[in-house]
Amino acid sequence: MLNKPVRNYQPHHEHLRFDFRRQRPFVTSATSNLHMDGYLMKGPLLKLCGAPGPRFEEWLIAGKQLAFQLGYEHDNMDDVQKERVYHYYIPIFFWCLDQIAAHRDTGVNKAMILGISAPQGCGKTTLVEQLELLLAWKGLRAASVSIDDFYLTYKDQTALALENNENKLLQYRGNAGSHDLSLGTNTLIALRDLRSEGSTMKVPRYEKSAYAGRGDRADISTWPSVTGPLDVILYEGWMTGFTPLADDSQALAVNPDLVKVNRLLRSYPSTLDSLVDSWLVIKVGDKQWVCKWRLQAEERMKASGKAGMTEDQVADFVSRYMPAYEAYLPTLYKKGPSTGKKGRTLIIEVDQSRSPTNKQPSRVL
Repeated sequence: MLNKPVRNYQPHHEHLRFDFRRQRPFVTSATSNLHMDGYLMKGPLLKLCGAPGPRFEEWLIAGKQLAFQLGYEHDNMDDVQKERVYHYYIPIFFWCLDQIAAHRDTGVNKAMILGISAPQGCGKTTLVEQLELLLAWKGLRAASVSIDDFYLTYKDQTALALENNENKLLQYRGNAGSHDLSLGTNTLIALRDLRSEGSTMKVPRYEKSAYAGRGDRADISTWPSVTGPLDVILYEGWMTGFTPLADDSQALAVNPDLVKVNRLLRSYPSTLDSLVDSWLVIKVGDKQWVCKWRLQAEERMKASGKAGMTEDQVADFVSRYMPAYEAYLPTLYKKGPSTGKKGRTLIIEVDQSRSPTNKQPSRVL
């Protein structure tokens, strides 16, 4: 989703230092404000993202906009909806605004790149969509791109699989080595530098359904266009920010096929990851939840009349990613991405329901 307009809202062009007084009035009673103040202060992300404090009214206004985007009736949200809005997305949104402010304070005339690392199925796509809409509502131009958009073409992926025909982890797209690092690096740089008024560029997209599900890069005529000047790029992926293991023996101990993948991963920190200014890492308590979440998604697809994978097919699909999760998540969760800058990495933890856990990581790295 790129530069999608937000219904009924006219964005302004101030940063936060953003003047929230110019927004549509948020009318509430003193009693409801007191209730919401208490609810916001119970949020598990406050120590990491910062408490509302004097920005309390700003949080409420932004929360009303977010509820509108999600299709919720703000004043009648259930507990799950209210938690998603005020204990999850809104704290992260305001953390993002602070990161943009810090980026601008450096004086660099480039859009900020926010890297978002999260396992498949944990809700990162929805989070990215809502952040992009909220940023647009605040008058900030954002573009989103996934590491999946940088997959090799069908021809090159087939060649990679044949070259490594005994390596199960390289037979399909997904792991390190299955991305076009030149395409990805050039795309992120071009988006970052898209700062002139009215400047445009096309953003790569990948068609996962092509060649009976083997996938291929979408035709350039179908790539969406994004218009500058951009303020922030949301760059997400299941393996963004992974730090390669130091030597082959460590990879071998996880899975023999991971040795080659680990060697290929060594090119990622100096290319894609080096361009990221701030990092958001979404931690999960058990990597096996990925299989459960994928199965839930397939069941929803079948319930809607679409084709979906069986339980065995899901298990086979997810198994290709498990060695990488086992090898790289512990370091990611403990130290953050190796290219992270001091004070610019936020690590949060979610539970099986994709909600923030009550006990969160202790600090922003």
